[in-house]
Amino acid sequence: MLEDLKEKVFEANLQLVKYGLVVLTWGNVSAIDRTENLVVIKPSGVPYDTMKAADMVVMDLNGNKIEGDLNPSSDTPTHLELYRNFENIGGIVHTHSSWACAWAQAGGDIPAYGTTHADFANCAVPCARGLTEEEVNGEYELNTGKVIVEEFERRKIKADECPAVLIHRHGPFTWGKDPFKAVENALILEEVAKMASRTQRIAQFDNHSNIGIEQYLLDKHYNRKHGENAYYGQK
Repeated sequence: MLEDLKEKVFEANLQLVKYGLVVLTWGNVSAIDRTENLVVIKPSGVPYDTMKAADMVVMDLNGNKIEGDLNPSSDTPTHLELYRNFENIGGIVHTHSSWACAWAQAGGDIPAYGTTHADFANCAVPCARGLTEEEVNGEYELNTGKVIVEEFERRKIKADECPAVLIHRHGPFTWGKDPFKAVENALILEEVAKMASRTQRIAQFDNHSNIGIEQYLLDKHYNRKHGENAYYGQK
């Protein structure tokens, strides 16, 4: 079942290792078949160097395991909640990459400081609110997904325009049209988080207060790559 999608999800998970976005088993990639409304996701706690495409687990959007001998990622309920609410996404990544996690642990948005960020998202990368004790002690992973959806609705951000979020005290989730684009966005997010950290440090050290990209420049860079009349790259 969904053998081609399993292979893609397997390969995308290995890319997390290739790009240095995970250590040990700290991360997962999933993808959805929108025709069948079935999700393929990495199994929980399986080392990347022994994992096989056949180990990928197939779930339905209600959280039922459809196929697979192993337990799905513990973050599966978060992935499913995002697929249920962000209808245009085809793949999701969760990592504990260092720079993005540092911002999440500090509880702050990643501000848009320059054009690299603008090529990625048309706003600050949001850090969602912290989960309450009740939410953590209840259906923790499902509530994590709910908090992400809530944050995007509250800020009136479209998931298509900002492919990343930080979970307060936790780490990043990214998404895209397929699992490989979701991995690419996780890699970009890590670089953007690193640049933002260094920008703040330099500005602090040199007593610069004029940081933060101008809205017109942010709009230009975002739209030339993602807008209706985008002209970046090849047709």
